Amino acid sequence: MEVHYVDRATGKVESEKIYGKKALLLLYGNSPTSRFFSLFLLPLLAYFPWISKWYGILQRRPKSREKIDSFIETYGIDTSEFREKSFASFNDFFIRKLKPECRPIVADPLKLAMPADGRYLVFPNVGKAEGFYVKGQKFDLSSFLLDPPYARRYEDGAMMIVRLCPTDYHRFHFPCDGVASKPCKVKGPLFSVNPIALRKRLSILSENKRMITEIEAGPFGTILYVEIGATCVGTIHQTYPFDAPVKKGDEKGYFSFGGSCIVLLFEKGRIQLDADLIENTKRGLETKANFGESLATLAFSGRFGE
Repeated sequence: MEVHYVDRATGKVESEKIYGKKALLLLYGNSPTSRFFSLFLLPLLAYFPWISKWYGILQRRPKSREKIDSFIETYGIDTSEFREKSFASFNDFFIRKLKPECRPIVADPLKLAMPADGRYLVFPNVGKAEGFYVKGQKFDLSSFLLDPPYARRYEDGAMMIVRLCPTDYHRFHFPCDGVASKPCKVKGPLFSVNPIALRKRLSILSENKRMITEIEAGPFGTILYVEIGATCVGTIHQTYPFDAPVKKGDEKGYFSFGGSCIVLLFEKGRIQLDADLIENTKRGLETKANFGESLATLAFSGRFGE
């Protein structure tokens, strides 16, 4: 039940320090005790949003500030990156902003920028994306988008999944210039998106509450940008102007307290994902990287509108 990833900055394989690991193992593990809690307690946590809302209210209380210092120390969070130095609550700390210079945006207009800090998996062909959390499980794009004809438009295109841990910067951004639609809300439960949970059931990605935005991105085609809620992340906040031009690196929104996930989908032949991300994914490892770094390059066909 260990979670390993490649740190893009160093190239080293690291073991993730998982927030709430005991609770995750209790709810999603394989022991007899876990199976009991998974059967009776997990549905309550996932299908009744008031539980996540109640927990979120606790994180917004002034008293929750007492947890911040120990959280920073336990997970080694770099406070020099913070735009503000004091926070009204734990959730205020969780949705913190960073100094712009700490996350430079890749300048090349032919490159897509990573949309968030997190752990990345990438797939040049969605139709062949299987077994990335557990052997035999295949990602179901039709269920994910709830529109089989629309899903066929992306089934041979590229996909990126970025998982945000509770320890990460939890604001997300646009990977390129474009015009972004108003998001479509898809109701659903709030299961965990930690690999411990996804190894048990990958379909969580297609079940959880999510928001789908279309970005008309010129030569990059129409990009689907999907934010996925998770346990204790009942609210996905959108901060961008709907149906208006956006720039690469502009903030799109943020998640309230908890771990969460973002999926980007690209039409066939539009982009070439960065080689190190592809190689790490083939090895069954996520790549830990930061918002603003290079994600992919415009493909030759997309560049010339072929």
